[in-house]
Amino acid sequence: MIKPKRLKPGSRIAIISPSNGLPFLFPDNYELGLQMLREVLEFEIVEMPTARMSPADLYQNPKKRADDINRCFGDDSIDGMITSIGGYESVRILPYLNIKSILNNPKMIMGTSDPTTFLTYFNHLGLVTFYGPTVMAGFAQTKHLPDEYIKHLKSIFFEDQYPYQYQPYPRWTNGYKDWSIKETLGECTPFFENENGWTFLQGVSISEGHLWGGCIEVLEFLKSTKYWPDSQFWQGKVLFFETSEEKPLPHQVGYMLRNYGTQGIFEQINGVIFGRAKDYSPQEKEELNETILRIIKDEFGVKDIPIVVDMDFGHTDPRLILPLGCKVQLNPVNKDIILMESPFEGS
Repeated sequence: MIKPKRLKPGSRIAIISPSNGLPFLFPDNYELGLQMLREVLEFEIVEMPTARMSPADLYQNPKKRADDINRCFGDDSIDGMITSIGGYESVRILPYLNIKSILNNPKMIMGTSDPTTFLTYFNHLGLVTFYGPTVMAGFAQTKHLPDEYIKHLKSIFFEDQYPYQYQPYPRWTNGYKDWSIKETLGECTPFFENENGWTFLQGVSISEGHLWGGCIEVLEFLKSTKYWPDSQFWQGKVLFFETSEEKPLPHQVGYMLRNYGTQGIFEQINGVIFGRAKDYSPQEKEELNETILRIIKDEFGVKDIPIVVDMDFGHTDPRLILPLGCKVQLNPVNKDIILMESPFEGS
């Protein structure tokens, strides 16, 4: 894999809006996210031209969004990129991306949800990319999230302690208080104690593979396009999926999973991880877990690979960072998930 250079306090991080113009609509929450990046991680922030563009203008100009990404990869003074927020149609920027320049100038690029489009595409072509918090969803709330969150961010970005053992956060939340109310800016909706951590639905032996995945609904946008990996890509992968705030029903997630089975992907991979499903009731989570297991194990006969659910990434907070393209170890015996290698060059 092509890995970016390690970040450090003082790294210049560009803010991009490849999907939606929420910084335009909720500038106070956006500013709070920038403030946290400066204060907590000591990054120097560089706002790209489309960062604060209105939703209408962004929608009408997919090439401008792509140009920002191209410009960041081509600028030696920029060390990495973080998306402002998710969205719903960044798939439209893919034709305008300068792939040669991007692969020749590897840098950290991170987002969640709709950025799944270009994060998976870049990784398919060989670049390590990062599935993690965004400026407005994840960083703006930093001071209201468990202390373990900041420790995790600094461990991934700045330290070189690998293998790195992921740990479940002690508590989690489904969302945030109204971004239009300044008095509660950065605060979250009620937290839940994370008493059980994550759960292994299946698996009896240790398995390793390279991470690939994102928002399961967004991945549907890519299937049968030239941006979807070929049949040889899947060997030895550990797929990770999460569901968005649109909250697809368990049987709808099943429809999407069944397509992976029909493609013959489950027979090639070494594991599946699901992020905690946002806004699901306990009954809906149980139904989702039953659906996942039924399709992979029963319908397609893949009975040996580990299947993990409720990992701390995706649309609930706090979020763990998953680097696409890096090797991860799943240990069903000890219930461990371990990142086996650094996502950065020279580590």
